[in-house]
Amino acid sequence: MSNYTYLTQEGYNRLKEELEKMKTDGREEVAKAIAEAREKGDLSENAEYDAAKDAQGLLEMRINELEKTFANARVIDRSQVDTSKVTVLSNVTIKNKRNGAQVTYQLVAQAEADLKAKKISVNSPMGEGLLGKKVGDIAVVQTPNGPIEFEIIEISI
Repeated sequence: MSNYTYLTQEGYNRLKEELEKMKTDGREEVAKAIAEAREKGDLSENAEYDAAKDAQGLLEMRINELEKTFANARVIDRSQVDTSKVTVLSNVTIKNKRNGAQVTYQLVAQAEADLKAKKISVNSPMGEGLLGKKVGDIAVVQTPNGPIEFEIIEISI
């Protein structure tokens, strides 16, 4: 797979909003917490100061991560998605060959993955197993309990 991060317009907008909020409100809140902790005296034994500095490090790490995502981001137009095979943004209905259970997932970029919303990353074992398959194909997905076979029932947008 390429080095690009393919996003829906909705996912792009949500991540952009998160980044802007972190750069403004997030940095402001962390700076206040550090300033308040400094006022409490000796920094070498100040747990609040250490916690605020840790929070600052995590915030900056997330900002950096999002900026890297945007540097390689490509917004996909749903009308351009090929439904003859499973690709990024495909909705794919699969049937577990072992127990007959059917489920529909949408394949998305790692940044948009949300299992509760049935959006799985193309980089996950399930996503990698499904990519490129056509209706009727069998996808073998490696799990900790061994391989599981899924039949591709339907591909849509």
